[in-house]
Amino acid sequence: MSQNKNYTIFAIIIALFILISLFSLYGQNNDENIKNTISSNQNNYTADSTDTTLNEIFIKGSDTILPVSIAESESFMELYPENKIIVIGGGSSLGIASFIEGEVEIAMASRKIKDTEIESAIDKGINPVETVIGWDGIAVIVNKNNSFDSLTIEQLKKIYTGEVTNWKELGGQDEEIEVLVRDTSSGTYAFFKEHVLEDEDYSSKAVTEPNTEAIVQTVASDSAAIGYIGLAYADSSVKMLGLETSEGVFHPEQESILQGEYPLARPLQYYTNGEPEGEIGEYINYVLSEQGQVIIKEIGYLPIN
Repeated sequence: MSQNKNYTIFAIIIALFILISLFSLYGQNNDENIKNTISSNQNNYTADSTDTTLNEIFIKGSDTILPVSIAESESFMELYPENKIIVIGGGSSLGIASFIEGEVEIAMASRKIKDTEIESAIDKGINPVETVIGWDGIAVIVNKNNSFDSLTIEQLKKIYTGEVTNWKELGGQDEEIEVLVRDTSSGTYAFFKEHVLEDEDYSSKAVTEPNTEAIVQTVASDSAAIGYIGLAYADSSVKMLGLETSEGVFHPEQESILQGEYPLARPLQYYTNGEPEGEIGEYINYVLSEQGQVIIKEIGYLPIN
């Protein structure tokens, strides 16, 4: 009996020893797993938290050039991912003002920089240098049901100054003309005012649209509306009018624009502080390259060559 009891005690001791060993081994493995998990998380955190230094370029300004700069920058960043380009519209005047204040590296402008703006820039230590990246023709658009196919510059001026207010005064339908204009920060607004209105004031009844897309949409839905837009924004929902000159009727097409026959042809330009260098120069050189000029043509504008 005593011997059986001893065997029982011995078996219990052996079992306890095995259990203690198992728990010890589990604890070591578990500690090792925890350490590995922490190490892995630390590595992941370090990898996620390490900021890759990017060359940032801020571009701001003309809504006319906006789709060009977006397409060009996306293509450029695919080729050179170490660069980050941020493109913002808002109008040529806003872009030039931000450029003068040193807030952006490139100003987009669909009009020439003014002498007063150059003076303000120089006062702030900014040296505006112009780079023409493409050509545009301001398209005058009307509703597809409008009977007119062309107008003279003088007729346009009378419409936009408010001297003519009904289409019937020009031989068209009996409808009050809905005159659409861009906001005052727009380079297209300024160019049209200078070259069509000869710097006279727009009609007080003119409706200011916030962007070019809004002008297209309004003209497409309003039979009495007339507006002006950058060529790339024209689509089949509206009619582009020809412009009559002493030489004939010309439409905003490549040949007439590049040959200077279309009255409302204009360059599209970037402004930089001094000659573009570094990543800014690389980006602009890309825009001027064969591939970059193809993008400008695909957007709907004309390449410089």
